[in-house]
Amino acid sequence: MRALAIFTVDSVEPDPPQREIEGVSYGRVVIKKTFRGDVDGHGSVEMLACRSEAGAGYVALEHIDARVGGCRGTFGLLHLGTMANGEPSGQWPIVPGSGTGELRGIKGEGRIDIATDGTHTFTLDYELAVAPA
Repeated sequence: MRALAIFTVDSVEPDPPQREIEGVSYGRVVIKKTFRGDVDGHGSVEMLACRSEAGAGYVALEHIDARVGGCRGTFGLLHLGTMANGEPSGQWPIVPGSGTGELRGIKGEGRIDIATDGTHTFTLDYELAVAPA
């Protein structure tokens, strides 16, 4: 199944850089999001990132509390990505066994696209252990 949602970034709370070397910084950021669409709810991201003028690389764990395709629950989404010229690239798999509630057993992978107008779209290709009623 495929779920699409527009999301807004509600807050970005960076810690001071843990390390800065010749224009390259390493740090931690907490990001809060709101999803609207086939995924309807909230996300909270804990991210570690390396940034330079040319782009960034990051790993993160996102806790998503939402209704997905009519099913309510939570799950973890692992982010492993890069950003160059404002374009994200990477992998965003659902953490195995992280689904709760009606999303227990959810499997799949997400994707983030950023339009030229700044609109963020989240695409989630997923399977549920039990089909929704």
